[in-house]
Amino acid sequence: MGSTERLLPDLPSEEDVELARVTGRKIAAVIGQGDTAQLCVHDGDDRIVVPMKAMKLLAEILNQMAQGNAFALMPVGYMLTTQQAADLLNVSRPYFVKLLEQGEIPFSKAGRHRRVKHEDLVTYMQKIDVESNEAMVALTKQAQELDMGY
Repeated sequence: MGSTERLLPDLPSEEDVELARVTGRKIAAVIGQGDTAQLCVHDGDDRIVVPMKAMKLLAEILNQMAQGNAFALMPVGYMLTTQQAADLLNVSRPYFVKLLEQGEIPFSKAGRHRRVKHEDLVTYMQKIDVESNEAMVALTKQAQELDMGY
């Protein structure tokens, strides 16, 4: 499995969606009842104790799957290659490198290769979402002022 495949998960099947819906409800019921929770594994006799933070994350993963969404998990500070980051933005790698060189997104170099923190990419994505929404509001307002029928 290539590293980009780890970043772009598959959508859950219909069976996965239903199983996530049922299991997610059960796990959500456990949250808030202490600092840890226990999962029983039916394939063995062991009891597995899980930190509540992990249970909350598992509940969120199952919630997303129950809605039919794919879910990617990345550690804070995870470094992406320019190709991985470009894939997540759905742009070409040369265009992404241009964004880096223009200072739009912070990056570091490992030898000759540029690397981008996942959190910096997310910050950039949030920034362009805000800018896009502001532009949409401005265009809508202008269209209404010009009585364009929108």
